[in-house]
Amino acid sequence: MKMRNVLLASALLLSTCNVMAQTQVIAHRGYWKTEGSAQNSIASLLKADSIGCYGSEFDVWLTADDKLVVNHDPIFKLKSMERSTAANLTSLKLDNGEYLPTLEQYFKAAQKTKLRLILELKELSKPERETKAVEKIVAMAKKFGLENRMEYITFSLHATKEFIRLAPAGTPVFYLNGDLTPKELKEIGCAGPDYHLSVFKKHPEWIKESHDLGMKVNVWTVNKEKDMKWLIEKKVDFITTNEPERGLLLSPLPNPLR
Repeated sequence: MKMRNVLLASALLLSTCNVMAQTQVIAHRGYWKTEGSAQNSIASLLKADSIGCYGSEFDVWLTADDKLVVNHDPIFKLKSMERSTAANLTSLKLDNGEYLPTLEQYFKAAQKTKLRLILELKELSKPERETKAVEKIVAMAKKFGLENRMEYITFSLHATKEFIRLAPAGTPVFYLNGDLTPKELKEIGCAGPDYHLSVFKKHPEWIKESHDLGMKVNVWTVNKEKDMKWLIEKKVDFITTNEPERGLLLSPLPNPLR
């Protein structure tokens, strides 16, 4: 009987590990392709949480007066993210009528959710400004009690290394640019590659290489069903998509949409 229990426990553990290894869905700039939402809005964060996404990705800039705001483009409604003050930027309205949010407002809303927060720091004009932004982001995540739910991504190699240096040990940090091999990413301390679909189409072997090195693989921005299926078959860990509902329906993991 004891041996039977051990075998059952082992089978359950293997089953759990297999499920956890399956592809999860990250909403790109939140779940914005739905009524009442907009890219990088607080509504998009809450809606991504409501449909059961693993995480919601969003973009962060450091303003001229060293405040952190959430937006994708370097210029929004003729205002430069880096050259404008936070007061000027947060007076601008998004497509759903919300005002452009500060990171503090975004984190406050995130406290009511359960999903992972996939924060992309945009490439800034100077390395010194990127370091300052990383310091402020990490401190703010701690202030709001969100450290254990943060994952950091960036195109900047300098900012990547700064997140690895300054974030709590074990915090996942992914590099976006697509120019480093899995081995090179491992050597600098990355959690893995977070590369465009085209990179993995060119280097599909990098998926297995990353897994063999104990790293995770995220792929962006994956919107077509055939691409999602291909990546799920390859057992990538995360798909970042503008179509999170479609991704959740294709994912082998249980989700509330079925």
